[in-house]
Amino acid sequence: TTIILSTEVDYIIVGSGLAGICFAEQLRRRDQSFVVISDESQCASEVAGGLYNPLILKRFTLAYNAAEQLDYAMPFYEELTAFLGVEIDQKIPTLRILNAPSEQNAWYEARDKRGYERFMKDGFEVNTNEGIEAPFKLAEVLETGKLDTALLRSAYKTYLKNQNQLLEERFEYDRLQFSEGISYGELRSKHIVFAEGYGLKENPFFNYLPLNGTKGELLLIRCKGLDETRVIKSGVFIIPVGDDLYRIGATYKWKDKTSIPTEASKQELIEKLQRFLKLPFEVIDHVAGVRPTVTDRKPLVGTHPDYSNVHVLNGMGSRGVMIGPIASEQLFHHIEENQPLPQEISIDRFRSLWPPQDHN
Repeated sequence: TTIILSTEVDYIIVGSGLAGICFAEQLRRRDQSFVVISDESQCASEVAGGLYNPLILKRFTLAYNAAEQLDYAMPFYEELTAFLGVEIDQKIPTLRILNAPSEQNAWYEARDKRGYERFMKDGFEVNTNEGIEAPFKLAEVLETGKLDTALLRSAYKTYLKNQNQLLEERFEYDRLQFSEGISYGELRSKHIVFAEGYGLKENPFFNYLPLNGTKGELLLIRCKGLDETRVIKSGVFIIPVGDDLYRIGATYKWKDKTSIPTEASKQELIEKLQRFLKLPFEVIDHVAGVRPTVTDRKPLVGTHPDYSNVHVLNGMGSRGVMIGPIASEQLFHHIEENQPLPQEISIDRFRSLWPPQDHN
């Protein structure tokens, strides 16, 4: 069993994925004491492609609050890199294959909108990579990159273990008691923050929230001769890993909530890839995870309607790398200074679902 340095802390954080780490960082940078409890049951951060990209490439629309999120996230990850001593952020250009002249026109129409030209390069690039089919050129999205979420998690957990701030065990909700703050076993805390990804479905405090979860699958392929160092997007993403290895993703499945890779999704990824990749490749690995997604595609952030010291940071979906840092800061200020949360991310928007109605 882990020896926890202090049994009295300011915060307990449940979950050590990207959301949990972002919130832990808000606390560490402000000298707040905390313990993280995590049992590895949710692995969305482990299998994430880790891409951050301000533009939704299907329709050339800016992601919700993209500029504000990136302006906060980039220095946040720089500081994390310096603190942990590992390179977690890699700046990589992202190019979208254009499939018809109409898509070229759509790119320029979007680029004319206010705030868009910062993230959309003027002009198109003629394809010079013979391994890729792109007869109508490529368009480049600016300020994109890839966060190594798996490396971030392992480095951060090593730090927490060294500080005796990590309890590697399954969180048991029925051990939580409320009397002068919060107690959980030996631990006493002022606040608890649940950042458990799709595990929220089992959480008796917040399972009324409409977290539906979207399963995503990724392939790792080896493709000799492709020699591509940028992210290429058509029906799927090609994400360079190095040594002729590329991640291919991702699928979006709403019914299956397991983390088990499926043959059907593998075939779907291969077929979409073969539409624009002209070289032979071999599949090296195939992983799956459930993204914590919400019906309205915005995060779930806030304080429980009945318990003023029970909080949630969840629902980051496929844009967690961009949203996580700023949402964690907004939650911190909400808890400590009673600052209102932006309406779009606050769980107050689902207040009508509380208390859950008994349908029997």
